[in-house]
Amino acid sequence: MFIIYCVDKPGHGHVRAANRDAHLAYMRTAGKTLVIGGPMLSDDGSQMLGSMLVLDLPDRAAVEAFLAEDPYAKADLFESVVIRRYRKVFPEA
Repeated sequence: MFIIYCVDKPGHGHVRAANRDAHLAYMRTAGKTLVIGGPMLSDDGSQMLGSMLVLDLPDRAAVEAFLAEDPYAKADLFESVVIRRYRKVFPEA
C-alpha cells in the first residue's frame, strides 16, 4: 500500500475546479485499489489545498503509472507529490 500526498500550486484553484469532474471519474476507475482519497482542506474548510490518497498497488511503478494518468497531474496542478509505502496496523482487522 502507498500513501500519496499532493500539494496544489498556489493560485491554481481554477485548475482544480476545471479538472475536478474528470479527476473524480478517473479515481472511480481504480476500484478497490483506491483505499481512501480526498482533498486536503484549509483549516476553515473553505479551500482545497491538495489531495491525499491511499492506493493498494503492488509497487511504486504501478502507483506512478496510475498517478500519471490522473487529470490533475495532466493539468499540472500539483506543486509537489510525495509517495510513501504504507502498512496498515490499526484498526486491527
